[in-house]
Amino acid sequence: MVPLILVLLLALLLFGAGFALKALWFVAVAVLVIWALGFVLRSAGAGGKRGRWYRW
Repeated sequence: MVPLILVLLLALLLFGAGFALKALWFVAVAVLVIWALGFVLRSAGAGGKRGRWYRW
């Protein structure tokens, strides 16, 4: 009975990890799109030069 429970727990753990990794891929793609849009939509500075949209 114990090996069956361990196999079921392992399957549940791997299913959860797969779902989490898939969700992280969606988050990574969304961040990449927002980062790319930041370069396109950045505003012009005081001297007419395009400034950075981030504060690094």
